[in-house]
Amino acid sequence: MTAEPGSAMTLPSETTSPAGTLGRLLAERRALIGIVGLGYVGLPLALAALRAGFSVLGFDVDPGRVAALNRGEGAFHHIPGDALGPALAAGTFAATGDMARLSEPDAVLICVPTPLTRHREPDLSYVEATARAIAARLRPGQLVVLESTTYPGTTDEVMRPILETGGLRSGHDFFLAYSPEREDPGNDQFDTARIPKVVGADDDAARTLAEALYGALVVRTVPVSSAAAAEAVKLTENIFRSVNIALVNELKLVYDAMGIDVWEVIQAAATKPFGFMPFQPGPGLGGHCIPIDPFYLAWKAREFDVPARFVELAGEVNTRMPYHVVERLAAAVDRTGRAFSGASVLVLGLAYKRNVEDTRESPALKLIRLIEGRGAVALYHDPLVPVLPATREHPELAGRASQPLTPETLRAVDAVLIATDHDGVDYGLVAREARLVVDTRNVMARHGLTGATIVKA
Repeated sequence: MTAEPGSAMTLPSETTSPAGTLGRLLAERRALIGIVGLGYVGLPLALAALRAGFSVLGFDVDPGRVAALNRGEGAFHHIPGDALGPALAAGTFAATGDMARLSEPDAVLICVPTPLTRHREPDLSYVEATARAIAARLRPGQLVVLESTTYPGTTDEVMRPILETGGLRSGHDFFLAYSPEREDPGNDQFDTARIPKVVGADDDAARTLAEALYGALVVRTVPVSSAAAAEAVKLTENIFRSVNIALVNELKLVYDAMGIDVWEVIQAAATKPFGFMPFQPGPGLGGHCIPIDPFYLAWKAREFDVPARFVELAGEVNTRMPYHVVERLAAAVDRTGRAFSGASVLVLGLAYKRNVEDTRESPALKLIRLIEGRGAVALYHDPLVPVLPATREHPELAGRASQPLTPETLRAVDAVLIATDHDGVDYGLVAREARLVVDTRNVMARHGLTGATIVKA
């Protein structure tokens, strides 16, 4: 069940009703789109809405980001710095931290974090705070869509009761839907507009209005029967990746013990034209979705007395990978005749994936803590992260600065640990100057660089 952009979607026929009025505004591109959270999801979504002809009012709690966006300055490496210039000049985009203005947009799209607590349970505090802020200004005819990754039932069980505290009713006075974000920062082949959008709601009017909005922004919409089904779609997509990455991470441990290169095995297996999909091992998972989603589903499954052992095991395997990497690193340093305690290690790449500056849940941060916990000194180089920002998981690391990748830096450390394989790094220089290279991404082999000083982990 899909809808193509511009297709003859049936909007509510009563043009004087809240649904009918909003449907007409969406069809004529006169609706004001509000986006709460102008990060890696919200900002690309805002750009897609602007390109589709809508005006956008963005909300963010970071005053520095708000000010920078209103000056037309780029926020992320993979988004051109001048992307907002035309909209700012035309007056069709503005960013604000004033939540009192949430009454202005005709559609409010929520793109806020949904992290885990220290006990690996869902932390919906950002979603709940945003819902309360909207509820205080909610007016008839508004569409509210949650995009944040979460467990099935959040939209109906958490969002709806908060939004209805003022007396307005979902599906009659305002409209509530869920459409999971599918951003892949740094992927040049699939920007927001080229990724199909799943849309779910618990009433036909909300689903139809959400389809009308997203149908104007993206290549096509994929409606599902409920918000819970749409929430489950997002978890399924990311748990699929988590489980398969956990599988190859475990295979890496097994094959390493056998003296077999797991990357060689995967590359050869990928030549089979059916029945196999290559996933790559690494030092652990990062980003906002894949390390978190298995625990969201497992937590919700306990409510129904249904074990999610396979899903939980995948999360645990991936969570343990940084410990394995540091064990391999310490053993490799010890073999050089240098005790690991007191050694110095340059962590190459701090972002959770190549060619982005996003450090959320990055395994490199865990690697730094584990290295230092064993008495070694950890430095880092990342061309996209000049200064380490504050993170929820590792606030004590905030403010550290990237070291220059020079022959002098490389010779001064006992080992280089490649945690993220950014393009544009001179890996030949690393191979020539470093005493020891521990590679968790197979990037040295991909560049044709081998030798006794290069160890895979």
